[in-house]
Amino acid sequence: MYLVRHAEKAAQPADDPPLTPAGVARANALAAALADAGVRSILTTQLLRTRETGRPLAAKLGIAPQVVGVTRAAREHARAVADAVREQPAGAVLVVGHSNTVPLIIEALGGPKLPDICDAAYANLYVVQLHADGKVSLARTEYGARSGGDADCPGMSPR
Repeated sequence: MYLVRHAEKAAQPADDPPLTPAGVARANALAAALADAGVRSILTTQLLRTRETGRPLAAKLGIAPQVVGVTRAAREHARAVADAVREQPAGAVLVVGHSNTVPLIIEALGGPKLPDICDAAYANLYVVQLHADGKVSLARTEYGARSGGDADCPGMSPR
């Protein structure tokens, strides 16, 4: 399973902003990075920035993303996403979340506690493996251009 925070977002409209040109470039870089990764399902929230981040890969693979709406507290949303991940058919899953939910989703799947992703960091790509014995392994890599907050945002240090 692959987890990313949505790509760079515009400032307006404040309630549901689209991606910036840099965000669109990052979404395209994500599609290129995962084109051959065996992704069979894509999960996003209802918010435009997550849907736009997953859209290029979905189009490339001919997949209709599934929306897991953010209508509740962040921990409840993370549990709902973790449940949705477990319900997906065989194959890799891409989850596009938010700076405060990606770490909670990892935790809800049985991974370690991680800090929230810094506001200016967008390049993190988390790879989560759910093993048959119940163990979870986690790795972090990056995709696309380096983002402004990457150096100051560890994103992997356990809390």
